[in-house]
Amino acid sequence: MTRHGRTEFAVKLVETETELRAAQRLRYDVFVTELGGGGDLVDHEQRLERDRFDPYFDHMILTTTDDNAVIGVYRLLRGAKAEVAGGFYSEGEYDLSCLKASGRRLLELGRSCLHPDYRGGVAMHCLWNGLADYVVAHKIDILFGVASFHGTDTDALAAPLSLLHDRHLAPTELRVRALDEGYQRMDMIDVKTLDRRAAMVQVPSLIKAYLRLGGCVGEGAYVDHRFNTTDVCLIMDTALLNARQAKIYSGQAK
Repeated sequence: MTRHGRTEFAVKLVETETELRAAQRLRYDVFVTELGGGGDLVDHEQRLERDRFDPYFDHMILTTTDDNAVIGVYRLLRGAKAEVAGGFYSEGEYDLSCLKASGRRLLELGRSCLHPDYRGGVAMHCLWNGLADYVVAHKIDILFGVASFHGTDTDALAAPLSLLHDRHLAPTELRVRALDEGYQRMDMIDVKTLDRRAAMVQVPSLIKAYLRLGGCVGEGAYVDHRFNTTDVCLIMDTALLNARQAKIYSGQAK
């Protein structure tokens, strides 16, 4: 349990249909209402953002202890569950062959979001602490998942995409590649002329946080018109985290 001002938070995995619907409702508010996304199984009447993968994921939620309101969500899919689901969610956008052939324990992260009132504070760290415990419990080696820039105007995103390609491209053995139908090259601007500071300002805070943890990106972005986003695939090898960063994934950062 973590305190933020007068608010206390708790992290847990969804256990009931009511909890799952609360998570899907927050996802609707963020990904559909706020960001303009959609999908075949989105329930606009009930305001639920959902898809065919939901039954296979573990859903981690962050709640306020005074009223149990769900104010944060993470979706977690382990390799064994992905086999049952017919693949990882990210395989709709990226060729994950190199990760799947690695023989290492994989965990896909997705649908990470927070209620607007709790962004920029301790809430995300609370979710990450819960994720750290999950990673340790399941002996996860590789974390990955798609993360998004809002909008599909790739010319407007040329600077941050070029920066990610130049400074944070994954090593060959982890370098997943965007599928051809949505592929957008990321090295759009000559890095010699790139204003790196201005480019980094355009990178969403969640992506920057993953990069600070030692994350890297796959080859190419994926333009997702259904969700009105331009996605990159983030990959983190837990063995490569430095000592300070590793505390987050050892359950010590409380």
